[in-house]
Amino acid sequence: MIVELTDFDLPDCWESVLTPEFQKDYFRKLNDFLISEQKAGKTIFPQMLDIFNCLFSTPFSKVKVVILGQDPYHGTGQANGLAFSVKKDIPIPPSLKNIYKEINSDLGCDIPSHGDLRKWARQGVLLMNSTLTVEEKKPGSHQGKGWEVFTDRIIHYLSSHRENIVFFLWGNKSIEKKSLIDDSKHMVITSVHPSPLSAYRGFLGSRQFSECNNYLKNLDIPEIDWSVK
Repeated sequence: MIVELTDFDLPDCWESVLTPEFQKDYFRKLNDFLISEQKAGKTIFPQMLDIFNCLFSTPFSKVKVVILGQDPYHGTGQANGLAFSVKKDIPIPPSLKNIYKEINSDLGCDIPSHGDLRKWARQGVLLMNSTLTVEEKKPGSHQGKGWEVFTDRIIHYLSSHRENIVFFLWGNKSIEKKSLIDDSKHMVITSVHPSPLSAYRGFLGSRQFSECNNYLKNLDIPEIDWSVK
């Protein structure tokens, strides 16, 4: 079955700002690209019906934290539509292991046995990748096709229409998004990416999760329970 992006009905809270994007030229080209990839028999992750999981999991009005990833995972069964998250029966990817290590060091939370981050999403953590699809075993394969325009729109809209959100920007590509965020209204936390190639250069030991919670606490906003059980 060929799935088109225009087949989706977004949650009401996101629909007013994002549905108009579906009519724009860049989004039509993105949709055409994904249709052609499916017709060519290419395997796309996450499954097409999971592409917008981050929006369905975290309503606009509930967003307290944004964790911005880059690509979805490109291995079989890994990507589930939430950045850095995998289903409970999938081995924990290396970057998420480092995230867990930092949370353990920073807040004392036990290191989980699985990588399902839906608990964070339900608390208001928007787990969004800059690019929402990828071809199997080809990282970066769907970059520059239009997804970045769409997700930039989400970041800018959150910045403009909400206050006191914590944005985690990890790695150079994510840090470039800082220009979309009004840091007089929000907290922006930047660091190297938690991947094994860079985590030791400033991610591990950064204590950014307690920094986030302290910011929320000082504003009388409920803190995030970063434990995963």
